[in-house]
Amino acid sequence: MSHPHPELSDPPVVPKGGLRIVALGGLGEIGRNMTVFEYGKRLLVVDCGVLFPETEQPGVDLILPDFEYIRERLDDIEAVILTHGHEDHIGAVPYLLRERRDIPLVGSRLTLALLEAKLAEHRIKPVTNVVAEGERCVLGPFDCEFLAVNHSIPDALAVAIRTPAGLVLHTGDFKMDQLPLDGRLTDLPGFARLGGEGIDLLMSDSTNAEVPGFVTSERNIGPVVDEVFRTAEERLIVACFASHIHRVQQVLDAAVANGRKVCFVGRSMVRNMGVARELGYLNVPDDIMVEQKELDDIPGDRLVLVCTGSQGEPMSALSRMANRDHSIRITDRDTVMLASSLIPGNENAVNRVINGLTRWGARVVHKGNALVHVSGHASAGELLYVLNVTKPGNFMPIHGEWRHLRAHAKLAALTGVPEDGVVIAEDGVVVDLVDGRAAIVGAVPAGYVYVDGLSVGEVTETSLKDRRILGEEGFVSIVVGIDSTSGKVVAGPEVHARGAGITNEDFDDVIARIEGVLRDAAGDGVNDLHQLSQLIRRTVGKWVSDNYRRRPMIVPVVVEV
Repeated sequence: MSHPHPELSDPPVVPKGGLRIVALGGLGEIGRNMTVFEYGKRLLVVDCGVLFPETEQPGVDLILPDFEYIRERLDDIEAVILTHGHEDHIGAVPYLLRERRDIPLVGSRLTLALLEAKLAEHRIKPVTNVVAEGERCVLGPFDCEFLAVNHSIPDALAVAIRTPAGLVLHTGDFKMDQLPLDGRLTDLPGFARLGGEGIDLLMSDSTNAEVPGFVTSERNIGPVVDEVFRTAEERLIVACFASHIHRVQQVLDAAVANGRKVCFVGRSMVRNMGVARELGYLNVPDDIMVEQKELDDIPGDRLVLVCTGSQGEPMSALSRMANRDHSIRITDRDTVMLASSLIPGNENAVNRVINGLTRWGARVVHKGNALVHVSGHASAGELLYVLNVTKPGNFMPIHGEWRHLRAHAKLAALTGVPEDGVVIAEDGVVVDLVDGRAAIVGAVPAGYVYVDGLSVGEVTETSLKDRRILGEEGFVSIVVGIDSTSGKVVAGPEVHARGAGITNEDFDDVIARIEGVLRDAAGDGVNDLHQLSQLIRRTVGKWVSDNYRRRPMIVPVVVEV
């Protein structure tokens, strides 16, 4: 959950002529990217993404930004600008549109196509405005210009936002691959032009701020992928993000060169690649694709499967294969290639999948033992380059954990950004740009909103704590029938335990203790069911702690008879 800010009070009214910036996600974390800009009582939102849960959030499917800050002002939103089509930037849009369906969505052709396919599953038909690099559009008081940036998905955009308060450049996610597979370079001349105009605030991707130098080109992966294809004995299974169109294109090209057919496995992979193919972003050679139902008819050494699951997601195709819970059965002649980076926090899940695949004899190729992935985010050398060509008056690092934000802030200071012009904020911290100076002025709630099945926001930190206790310590239930008049025990106590490491034979001692405290309570005239439940909970909890040094969930059920 986002850290509270007791030292920061509620923000004041936005100063006349000032621009307010509030990140509701994406600062201090990798994911849940969403930033709200406010000028003259009108709002502009940039990105609206999700964060994926970690092991301490059992049962949670997705984590959303908290819309509470804008919930009473949804009609003030001019539009939501989407910088690119990754889930951590577009995944929460369906949940925002549930609250106001006609919010205009602005983005590139591929970004909006991927989002429309997702929204169709939510039965939402959005209002969209397709833009491209080099174009400008006016959204209320926000004059927005879009610039091409290179990333691990095609059609990514940076956005320059002009208001009377000044010019803000939001880079989105980017890198500076000098030989991109699609030939689409990050628009450094455009960045420099804006720098010449005078950028009052630069908001720049911080993910790789700790990594020195420049990112490796995507083209360097091609020979490694070819080598994996040549040395694979039988089936080759490639796992990557369902949005990584460039990587899938490399796999398709290698498949053609090595005489293999290709099958997409996993709903999101099939959906996204279908969209990319239809729009011309993915070149699929004739007669190379096969359906999953045809796999048994194709020799393994003539087949490559492209699936989801490179982050160890429990329900992904690859995880299910590793767990023998999928119709595709891993054998000791299969080769599996994890062609993706490792998102911080997913290390254990990915290692479990690798171990599961290896257990069945598969050869697993991953970033740790081969160059099968390069990052989509600019390294420190590229970030310095952008800072030097844009020459911002103020700088705010975005998209990163605290260590990334701090590292990026240090880079900004090295390039001459004034010390008081470097603003390190996190989710919920309010930043105002007034008279050419950016400063923190307060904080608003920006906690986690959990999606669990069909429920949104109903799972709380308290219920997650209960789930963790159940998962780690188990539970003990006690059922007792009490005479409604005398308060005496007339049935039970019956004690049952699951996952607590206690057998039924061990309960004789605690049953006697329960009977004793209930007998004393009846003698004192205590017959309130809640009070009796608390007595039982304390008695059993102390007994378990003293004898087993465990703290399971205690569930007393007291019934009046």
